Amino acid sequence: MQLIMWGCGTLLILDPNESGLRLFRSFDWSDGLFDVTWSENNEHVLVTCSGDGSLQLWDTAKAAGPLQVYKEHTQEVYSVDWSQTRGEQLVVSGSWDQTVKLWDPTVGKSLCTFRGHENVIYSTIWSPHIPGCFASASGDQTLRIWDVKAAGVRIVIPAHQAEILSCDWCKYNENLLVTGAVDCSLRGWDLRNVRQPVFELLGHTYAIRRVKFSPFHASVLASCSYDFTVRFWNFSKPDPLLETVEHHTEFTCGLDFSLQSPTQVADCSWDETIKIYDPACLTIPA
Repeated sequence: MQLIMWGCGTLLILDPNESGLRLFRSFDWSDGLFDVTWSENNEHVLVTCSGDGSLQLWDTAKAAGPLQVYKEHTQEVYSVDWSQTRGEQLVVSGSWDQTVKLWDPTVGKSLCTFRGHENVIYSTIWSPHIPGCFASASGDQTLRIWDVKAAGVRIVIPAHQAEILSCDWCKYNENLLVTGAVDCSLRGWDLRNVRQPVFELLGHTYAIRRVKFSPFHASVLASCSYDFTVRFWNFSKPDPLLETVEHHTEFTCGLDFSLQSPTQVADCSWDETIKIYDPACLTIPA
């Protein structure tokens, strides 16, 4: 498994081993890198996005880079995601210019631009189930579901009364998404009835920066916050908070589950550290 760190214009490819982390490759960029996504059909290829409004295509097997730069957004690009469904190799990007753009990495320009959000876009995420369908979360307090084939928005959900910084799609339920917002709450949304959230998780004391569903447990998710903590939840339980991890001294801003190990998590922080660990709640049945 390879891990990636980004920020301050540097992309680091790290290889975990028994003694820790080994620096495999380092790439520099002229502006801060805000997000990164791996190709779904080439283990060496990834895309980053940056504060100068561009996306960059990299090949970790080559020391030089990037292979290509896509510059169409007019403000910071805060989110990028590579489609997970077979049969399509598409990338979606969300920007502070209030637009979402669709890309085919083999083509030098965007395929489509999606408009409708009324504030900065913080998060864009493909459905792992439905080809051509993705979600976006914005400072306009809405979660939106888009259809590439229709080139427009399918559903608009006024999900919070605060800026929404993150969203993710459940790996086990095509109708279930989660949002994390500046109001410190996580909310689950069933696309078949979006009038009320199907769950709300409270406990963070500052804005929630990122939320991710587990790829191994249908009702488990994790969130990280500007309160310096990472929290693990099981929304199907009466007492949903499984564990609170406090091992950073600054804002926690990145988080993901391992796709290889059911118990492994990686997170990162403004304290300039990345942590790879097995939280206790994942080593016992949830």
